[in-house]
Amino acid sequence: MAKKTSQRVPPPIVVDKFTLSGVDPVEAPKFAEGEVRDYLVTTPSSKLVRNRSIDTQEYAILFGLLIVACVVRLYALGFPNSVVFDEVHFGKFAAKYIKKEFFMDVHPPLAKMLYGWVGQLGGYDGEFPFKTIGDPFPPEVPYYLMRLFPAVLGVGTVLFCYLTLRNSGVRPLVALFTLSVFLIENSSVTLSRYILLDSPLMFFIAFSIWAYKKFEFQKPFTSAWFTYLVLTGVGLGLSFSSKWVGLFTIAWVGASCVYQVWFIIGDLSVTFPQVVAHLFYRGFILLGVPLTMYLGFFAIHFNILTKDNESTALLTSAFKASLENNNIPKNMLALVGLGSVVTIKHLETFGGYLHSHNHFYPTGSKQQQITLYPHIDHNNKWVIEPYNLTIPEDEFVPLTNGMKIRLKHASSGRRLHSHDEKPPVSERDWQKEASCYGYDGFPGDANDDFVVEIVQKRSQPEARHFVRPIQTIFRLKHAMTGTYLFSSEVKLPDWGFKQQEVTTASQGARPLTYWYIEENTNERIPAASRTYVDYPKFGFWEKFLESHKRMWIINNGLTGHHNWQSSPQSWPLFERGINYWVHDHRQVYLFGNIPLYYAVTAALVTFVVHVMISVLRWQTGRSVATNKNVFNFNSQVFGYTLGWILHFFPFFIMGRQLFIHHYLPAFYFGVLVVGHFFELIVDYICVSPRLRQMSYVFFGLFFAASVFFYYNYSSLIYGTPWTKKVCNNSKLISTWDFECNAFFDTPGEYSNYTMTNIYMPTVTKTMTKDAPKPSAVETVFVKQAAPGEDQEELVQAALQEAAEKKSAVQAAAGEKIEEVKENVEEVKDEVKAKVEEVKEKVEEVKEAVPEVVEEVKENVEKVEEAVPEVVQEVKGKIEGVPEAVEQVVEAVPEAVEHAKKAVHEAIENVKEAVPEAIKQAKESVHEAVEQAKPVKEEAAEEVLEVVPEAAEEVLEEAQATPEISQAIDEHQELESPPPAETVYFDEEDDVPVVPPLAESPVDEETK
Repeated sequence: MAKKTSQRVPPPIVVDKFTLSGVDPVEAPKFAEGEVRDYLVTTPSSKLVRNRSIDTQEYAILFGLLIVACVVRLYALGFPNSVVFDEVHFGKFAAKYIKKEFFMDVHPPLAKMLYGWVGQLGGYDGEFPFKTIGDPFPPEVPYYLMRLFPAVLGVGTVLFCYLTLRNSGVRPLVALFTLSVFLIENSSVTLSRYILLDSPLMFFIAFSIWAYKKFEFQKPFTSAWFTYLVLTGVGLGLSFSSKWVGLFTIAWVGASCVYQVWFIIGDLSVTFPQVVAHLFYRGFILLGVPLTMYLGFFAIHFNILTKDNESTALLTSAFKASLENNNIPKNMLALVGLGSVVTIKHLETFGGYLHSHNHFYPTGSKQQQITLYPHIDHNNKWVIEPYNLTIPEDEFVPLTNGMKIRLKHASSGRRLHSHDEKPPVSERDWQKEASCYGYDGFPGDANDDFVVEIVQKRSQPEARHFVRPIQTIFRLKHAMTGTYLFSSEVKLPDWGFKQQEVTTASQGARPLTYWYIEENTNERIPAASRTYVDYPKFGFWEKFLESHKRMWIINNGLTGHHNWQSSPQSWPLFERGINYWVHDHRQVYLFGNIPLYYAVTAALVTFVVHVMISVLRWQTGRSVATNKNVFNFNSQVFGYTLGWILHFFPFFIMGRQLFIHHYLPAFYFGVLVVGHFFELIVDYICVSPRLRQMSYVFFGLFFAASVFFYYNYSSLIYGTPWTKKVCNNSKLISTWDFECNAFFDTPGEYSNYTMTNIYMPTVTKTMTKDAPKPSAVETVFVKQAAPGEDQEELVQAALQEAAEKKSAVQAAAGEKIEEVKENVEEVKDEVKAKVEEVKEKVEEVKEAVPEVVEEVKENVEKVEEAVPEVVQEVKGKIEGVPEAVEQVVEAVPEAVEHAKKAVHEAIENVKEAVPEAIKQAKESVHEAVEQAKPVKEEAAEEVLEVVPEAAEEVLEEAQATPEISQAIDEHQELESPPPAETVYFDEEDDVPVVPPLAESPVDEETK
């Protein structure tokens, strides 16, 4: 009989019974004995995996809290029904995706593409421009759906906060409490309600953290381990593809992996090939997946945006040439020579083409301006001339390296010029002014001479001796001073139309002196000898690299002051928010939940102090973190604190504009730290029932404070009515700068106030040409109608009321017009009388002037007769009597002075008489006009109160009488102020220009 073999049965897995407060998600660290030393076992147990998973009993409570999160984030989501803060940017970018128009932005494309997809799903055609904060949305813009998308992602972020805390060792009750506080955090709620990038970014970051924490306690190399590792990579790719802040999250996951692998290396039960596998899979997946996704989203981005438009001015011509509908020149003549008409482009900046226009520097030489202009324009064209000869008519002379030339501006005829003058804006000693100088017939001078120096390393091989468009990179050296034509990012002021400054420079970065020719025409090249060049066609990698170069430069260039920017050191204590929207005595302001913000900061400071004390204890040989709860607290909070540091401190080295919303990713890590502090209080500090009850009281007070801040400042989240008094009393810190004066004094004023920020189809450009134009009455009442009221009924009632008043208004208006007629006639008579008085005074002055002139002439003649006699007498006695010379010298000035005085007196008499007469006339005219003005104004007010349709008929009746029309015109001329300066747009530069005022013509008699 065969002997039975006994099999060893593994012990059953003991799982803690689930309760909200009783389940223990923390396991004591397990150490094993090795041949040389003890080591920490890093493979998680099955019990730990079970206790950190979501139990079915949690789902009901979690579902209820998510319903509350939806209510908090979706409440009144459609208000304001106008553009809020940065919706002017990201709504506009969504429209670009729908219209397939390329644009440049400092952020990667994913979140913007998602908004475009949601908008298109809702029927948005991309025509609404999102131009200005406060612009009301027309009905065809699905702005509610576009806002619903980030709001739902905000709810998802709340969910991932709970799941992450559970996966990192926080019991369900504490995780639910932390979730409840974060759910009503004001700034997170506000950011998730609008078409902004922050809500998608926060959702993707929260997803990445959850996936990594889930990955941490999976058994290595199992399917679950690989699944959550890949999900972590996906989350990182989504974050990185939405904003570059995702790079900080990648850095955090990388640092966390290094921290974990360090313990895995010390685990003697893990073999060397397994350690290598850990490193390989983590590195390959956590870097490869995000990078692949990032490149993929950019490929989709380039594939969608295929059309050129005004938003591509910052791109190179080669990039724009690959887009549809571009205006980049094509098939340029390959050879450049004397007589060629060319456009010259700067290589290293966004400035664009070498440009000049018929405007002059206000300082320095005051010669014609030289700038860089980013758009194609006829003022970008230059004619290449020899420096000392005329252009050969029948011979083509190619432009070669080292040739001295002059550049003549094709439009103005002036030549590119430099001299020893300081530039108008830059103040460096090594820069000189560049200008355009010359006039008709001027052959030029030596300061117009420039030497072409080809940059051999940057030019293509066939373009290093002969200058060729696109292929040759060259410098222009000023022959007289040795300086080079130069441009940096410096912009000219308003008088230079904000265009980029061009100077000549003897120092500075060499690439800033690099230029190339784009457009090139020359009729002197024989047709048979003509060859052509063109921009190379850009593929994905060329577009990808140029886009990122421009994104980096633009991002670093955002250094101008913004009214709502803030510094990073002010973020942890939330010293200042952002004003998102103010209208109709309501306001949306990004404001934080102060108890939670302060708790995050206090928890982080406390943990740093705790770490320093623990290190000192360890150095003195004392045991540290022997309790399992403290061990887990140290491990998890260290990781989250590292995440806070990586998402916060890089902003201190950034020179660009910064805002409080940049702190939100770091703040989320801080919320996770606070959750673990709550767990430590429950599990380690308050172990006795009495202390635990006290901890629950503390949690209740903290939650009540958070709810109070959420409720008290909810008007700043939802734009609901508030009062000035409550608002001012809520400013606990002086730096909280929400605008209390925007609100009414009492709540009752809101019930009597009609909202004005409503979309007005009568004034938009989206109406079709065939649509009937609304009447004046319809326009008035559409503007006054509140939401929910029947517009048609209001219009019909208004029309009926207008018809009833029409005849009465016409009669009253007729009477008033008759009164105006009489007053105008009286004014005309008085004006005529005063004019006659002025004429008489002028005649008297004219009669007096000849007499004075005659008297002056006689005195002058006497002086002239006396002078020769005195001179003769002096000549006879000059050798013997020097004193005679002094007498002559004294006599002549005295006679001349006498004549001058006579002339001066006559002129003064004339000057005194004329102003007095004019003054009297003006006073009489003003008095007559003032008498007529009240009557006219009273009549005008009554006329303006009537319906525009009735008023138009009355005005037509009045204007039908020529006498009345002429009288009114004359009256208005007397009251009209002097004309204001006319502003028009320069057709060449598309910028506003104010022309000089013309001198008033004065006839000789008046002079």
